[in-house]
Amino acid sequence: MVAVKAGDVEGALRRPDPRIGVYLFYGPDMGLINERARAVAERSVDDPTDPFQLIRIDGDDIASDPARLADEAGTVGLFGAKRAIWVKSSSRNIAPAVDAVLKGELQNTVIVIEGGDLQKSSPLRTLCERSQRALALPCYADTGKDLGAVVDETLKNNGFSITRDARTALIASLGGDRLATRGELSKLMLYAHGRAEITLEDIDAIMSDVSSLAMDAVVDAAFGGDGTNLEIGSRRLAAEGVNAAVLLGAALRHALMLLTARLTIEEGRPIPAVMETMRSLHFRRKPLVERHLQRWTSETLKQAIALLQSSLLDTRRLSDLDDTIAAKTLLDLARMARR
Repeated sequence: MVAVKAGDVEGALRRPDPRIGVYLFYGPDMGLINERARAVAERSVDDPTDPFQLIRIDGDDIASDPARLADEAGTVGLFGAKRAIWVKSSSRNIAPAVDAVLKGELQNTVIVIEGGDLQKSSPLRTLCERSQRALALPCYADTGKDLGAVVDETLKNNGFSITRDARTALIASLGGDRLATRGELSKLMLYAHGRAEITLEDIDAIMSDVSSLAMDAVVDAAFGGDGTNLEIGSRRLAAEGVNAAVLLGAALRHALMLLTARLTIEEGRPIPAVMETMRSLHFRRKPLVERHLQRWTSETLKQAIALLQSSLLDTRRLSDLDDTIAAKTLLDLARMARR
């Protein structure tokens, strides 16, 4: 069987081949793996709540007893009912057990496997990609069009519309894991219960951590060379009692993130493509971070990292002066950024 590309998975699932008896879902997005495996397993039987029709088995149990999968697959359903065997992921190799099943006859039985993030050389993945009776289906984090489709479908099915700017902000805040995306959408819809339309204010209220954003604003001002907002933000954090070492730690993490991205850019990858990989960034920060990547080089970022590491050490040695040390360090970063 030809390996299925990530963009073709939904089409393959909408038009299932009757010859396929084993579905292997693999990849880094465990939430999407679980969602797709559940959908295939439940649609393959008449009653998903019947434990004799939908059988759940742990992968470790199969690895310990490879014959068990073949035994379950060969069992005839009560009154001839269709059956599905749903195998949870395991760090152990279950390829021999699956191979034995593929060599036999599957009658009214579908096997669905959550395989985890399998490498291309994985025996289980290789087996399913080569078999005419199996499908190996990659599950990667939602991006762009796919993520937008998940948002639109979920909100529409629950009776919500969303403004254009709110949709843009929401999509920028999601991604990485389908299960996490579903959880955030559920939280948003619960917050907007009783209203028909979701607005940008709703996104800000649910998707944002105010204290974290305040600290991010100070870090962004420092790396953007914005002395005015740096001073205003620093005073606010000091009034709220934010520890100087915590603030410097946030700046250090930001510098390390920028360095990783900047090295990729200097290898020839365009900035917009690098920004697309930063799914965890709050949507309001993305334009600022993009400007940071334009302003800083890998060499200047290494200097900034060295400065922050030294200052963090100084806050431990001179704890009475930690606020002063943090303020000076961030001001020095802003001066570096302006240069």
